[in-house]
Amino acid sequence: MAVNPIANIKIISMLKLLVDKRILILALMAAGLYYGISVYYISLWYVLLAGVILGVVFGKVFCRWVCPLGLMMEFMMGMSPDGKIKGMYQYHKVGCPIAWISGWLNKYSFFRIKINSDSCKNCGICDKECYIVAMEPVKYSLYKPKMDRPGDSFTCSKCLKCVATCPNGSLTYKV
Repeated sequence: MAVNPIANIKIISMLKLLVDKRILILALMAAGLYYGISVYYISLWYVLLAGVILGVVFGKVFCRWVCPLGLMMEFMMGMSPDGKIKGMYQYHKVGCPIAWISGWLNKYSFFRIKINSDSCKNCGICDKECYIVAMEPVKYSLYKPKMDRPGDSFTCSKCLKCVATCPNGSLTYKV
């Protein structure tokens, strides 16, 4: 079955739009979650269950797309232009069971970050955008052979900047 190139371009455009608006989406989701917990007394067990379900389907998306604490960490990381605080993003996850479970599920989730080696030009733009590669460049790469893929690692929170910045669409996030 051939892939429609126009449909593929539309999917890539939609993904780029979502990634560009990720902080806004995170802020809205985090505010909604906080509001639901504080006003409607939604049990944290339900939040944990939702995080696990998201982890099974999408991987570790909860931290970068839904979590109120993740939103605060995003703002703190943004205050450090030289990137020294970026490593700190990992440490707030130490006490979070959703981060543990969904991080472990990154290797097994339905949606995964995949590379098409045939169309990849080895430009390295994806690695420059990936905060996992920035923290451990000797271990991880999205395009270099024989290196671990950041999207499968426990620490990847699926911000999807790598996929959105790939100039020729070699990286995809799909089943």
